[in-house]
Amino acid sequence: MKVVVFGGSGLQGRAAMYDLCTSPTVTKIICADVNFTGLDSFSNYLNMNKISKKTIDANNIQSLVDILEGADIAIDLLPKQFNSIVAKAAIEAKVHLVNCSYAQGLHDTVHEHAKEQEITIMPEAGLDPGIDLILCGYAASQLDEVHELYSYCGGVPSPEAANNALNYKISWNLDSTLMAYKRPATLLKNGEIIEIPAEEQHNKEWLKTISFPGFGTLEAIPNGNAIKFARLLGIDKSVVNTERRTLRWIGHGEFWSKMSALGFLSKEPVEGLPIELTPHQFLRAHLEPQLQYEADEKDLVLMRNIVKGIKDEQIVELTYDLVDKRDLETGLFAMNRTVGFTASIVAQMIVKEQITKPGLLSPIKDIPFEIFFKEINHRGIIIQESKQLVKTNH
Repeated sequence: MKVVVFGGSGLQGRAAMYDLCTSPTVTKIICADVNFTGLDSFSNYLNMNKISKKTIDANNIQSLVDILEGADIAIDLLPKQFNSIVAKAAIEAKVHLVNCSYAQGLHDTVHEHAKEQEITIMPEAGLDPGIDLILCGYAASQLDEVHELYSYCGGVPSPEAANNALNYKISWNLDSTLMAYKRPATLLKNGEIIEIPAEEQHNKEWLKTISFPGFGTLEAIPNGNAIKFARLLGIDKSVVNTERRTLRWIGHGEFWSKMSALGFLSKEPVEGLPIELTPHQFLRAHLEPQLQYEADEKDLVLMRNIVKGIKDEQIVELTYDLVDKRDLETGLFAMNRTVGFTASIVAQMIVKEQITKPGLLSPIKDIPFEIFFKEINHRGIIIQESKQLVKTNH
C-alpha cells in the first residue's frame, strides 16, 4: 500500500505517519509538505525506510497530481483552504482521498467527478468532525426514532497542566480556537430553536457542566449549529433536544465572556496605535508562546455523545465516551492521535476495500462502526459504549 500524506510534517501529519509506519500492509509513505523540520525532529519514532519526502506547491494542481502518481490513497492534512484543490488533484490522478475537514469546503461537483473516476473521497475523518460523526451516526442507526442528541468534545490540559489563568494550552491551533469562539451557536430545546450570538456563548446562562470519572468536572460551551448536525444525521424531523458543545475546564467560559465583552475577539483594527493591529492578532501573538505544553505535560481529549430515542417501543439512551491523553514517549498530543490515527485507519480501510463506495462519502453512514471501533481501541484510544433503558413507552 502506497500512501501520500499531504502536510505529513505537521502535528496531525506526524501522528498519521506514525500510525501508517506501524502497519505491515503500508509499504511506502510519501510525506508531501513545504518543509520537513517537523518530520525530521520526529524521525526517531518512524520507520524512515518506508518514507520519502516530496516538496509541494499546494496552489499548483499539477504539482499535487505528480506526487499522487502510483499512490493507492492520499491523506490531506493541509490547512482547509487547500481541501478543494487537493480533491481535484486526487480525482485527476484517480487516487482515493481522506481529509479531516468539513465537507462543505469541497466543490459541489466533487461527488459526481469522484464517482466517474471510481474513487472514494472521505472528508471529516478526524476527531471533530470525524469520530463524533461515526459514533452519532451509528447510535442513530440503532434507534427507530431519535428524540435527543448531545455531542460534547474538547481538548484540554490534564488537571496538573492546567496551570494558567485560562486553564488551557495549545494542542491544536490557537487561531482556529479563537475563530470558533466567534462563531454563533444554535441549539434545539423542547422543539424550540435557540440562537446564541458568538459574543454571548461564554456567558454563564449558556454553560453546562459535565463530569468525566477520573478527570473531574468540565464546563460545556455552546459550539456551532446543532440543528445542522442533526440534519446531517437525518434525525432533524424527530429530534426535539440537541446541542453541540466544547469542553473546557471550569473558569474558561467566565474568562472569555469578559474578554469578549471588552472586544478582545474583534477583527477590527484598534484605533490610535502606530500600526494596524486587531485585538485578535494581538491575542494570538501574545498568548501562543505562553500557552505551550512543557515536554512532560499531557493534554486530554474528552468526548461524550448521548443519543436518546425509541427502540422497539422503549425509550433507550446510548452513550459513547472517549478519553485519550498525550503519549509522552513520542510527544504526540491526544489531539494529534485522535485526528491523525483516525485518518490513517480510514485510509487503510478504503484500500483494504472495507469501504468500497465511490464518490464523496460521509463518516455518518459510510465507515463500518465495528471495524473502526476495534481499530481505534487497539491504538489505545478508548471508546466506552453504554446502553440504558429509560422506560417503556406506552
